[in-house]
Amino acid sequence: MNTKIALFKGKTVRRIIHNNEWWFSVVDVIEALTGTDRARKYWSDLKQKLIKEGYVEVSEKIGQLKIPAPDGKMRETDCANTETVFRLVQSIPSPKAEPFKRWLANVGFERVKEIEDPELATKRTRLLYKLKGYSDGWIEKRMRGIAIREELTDEWKDRGAREEKDYEILTAEISKATFGVTPSEYKGLKGLRRENLRDHMNDLELIFTMLGERSTTEIHRVEDSKGVSKLKGDAARGGKVAGDARQALEKQLGKRIVSKENYLKEPESFKKLK
Repeated sequence: MNTKIALFKGKTVRRIIHNNEWWFSVVDVIEALTGTDRARKYWSDLKQKLIKEGYVEVSEKIGQLKIPAPDGKMRETDCANTETVFRLVQSIPSPKAEPFKRWLANVGFERVKEIEDPELATKRTRLLYKLKGYSDGWIEKRMRGIAIREELTDEWKDRGAREEKDYEILTAEISKATFGVTPSEYKGLKGLRRENLRDHMNDLELIFTMLGERSTTEIHRVEDSKGVSKLKGDAARGGKVAGDARQALEKQLGKRIVSKENYLKEPESFKKLK
C-alpha cells in the first residue's frame, strides 16, 4: 500500500517501500535516463549485457513487486533498491546519469529521515501538492483524506483483509455506494490512466470520499467486523451514508457531484471548483 510516484526531470518514477526501503521501477528508471519509448526492450537487453559482463546476480537483486501500472491496476513490475539502481545506472550511457544518482541518493536519504520523523513525510507531500499548483484548502482536504484512508486500511488489515484484491474490492464497494461508480469507472470518466484518482477530485468529491471511508471505519468498530465478507457489507453501508448525503446535496444544487473535471488536463477549470 506504500506506493509513491516520484519525478525526475518531469519523468515519472514509480517506487514502493519494501523491506523498509525504497524500491524503484527499473523500466521507469531507464525511461527517465534514456528517454526511450521501448524501456522494457532496453531493460531486457541490458540484463543480458550485465550477465555477460559478470554481474550474474542481477536477477537476484531484482524483485517483482506490485505497483500501479499505466492502467491504474496493481501489477508486478521489476523493481530494485537504491544500491542496485546505482549499479544499473552505471551501465546506462546517459548525460543524465550523475544528476539521477544525486536525485536517487537524496530520495534514499529522505526515506531515512521520514522513518525517524514521520511528520517530515507529511510536510514533503504538502510541498509537492503546492508545487503542482493545488490550493491550500484543497491540500488540507487531501491530506485529511490520506489520514482517513490509512486509518481505514489499518482496520481492514487487522480485521482480515490480506490480499491486494481484498483492498480493491472493499474500496470499490464504498465508491459504488458513494458515487455510483467504481474507482476504475471514475478514472475513465475523468480520462485518467496512471494518475491517482483522488489527486483529480474537487473539494466535494474529496469530502464525500472521506465521509464514505470514515463512516465505514466507524461501522467496522461498532460491529467488530471480521473477515472480508463482513467488511464488504460494512463498506457498502458506509458508502451509502455518503451516497445519501451526496444525492441530497445534488437535489439542492440541481447538478451532479461526480465530475469529469481533471486537474491534469484542465487546470484552470479545476481550480475554479476549489
